[in-house]
Amino acid sequence: QVQLVESGGGLVQPGGSLRLSCAASGITFSDYGMGWFRQAPGKEREFVAAITRTSSGTSYADSVKGRFTISRVNARNAVYLQMNNLKPEDTAVYSCAAQGRRWGGIATSSNEYAYWGRGTQVTVSS
Repeated sequence: QVQLVESGGGLVQPGGSLRLSCAASGITFSDYGMGWFRQAPGKEREFVAAITRTSSGTSYADSVKGRFTISRVNARNAVYLQMNNLKPEDTAVYSCAAQGRRWGGIATSSNEYAYWGRGTQVTVSS
């Protein structure tokens, strides 16, 4: 049974930083590309960042480029999202996801992900 569990969310002031973590189990983690997505109230889920299984490639939404960094440690079965210079519009539930096929490349569409965590709330407010 595949499980993805996010942590690290919370309330932060504009300009602040948070580091999200996602712990994976039930899969051979190093075989799968991973991604982060977010969903704000009343909005559709949107792509945030993705990373290949070997960390050879990353991709970011334009709205977070230069502020967020995705990384992974395969030995720990974990993927991370470092978020700096946070803005109120970054407020959302952030979820990590694992691709539906092994050995895939970068994936920015939610349709390419088969396994999802429940998410962690990030609120940016003064």
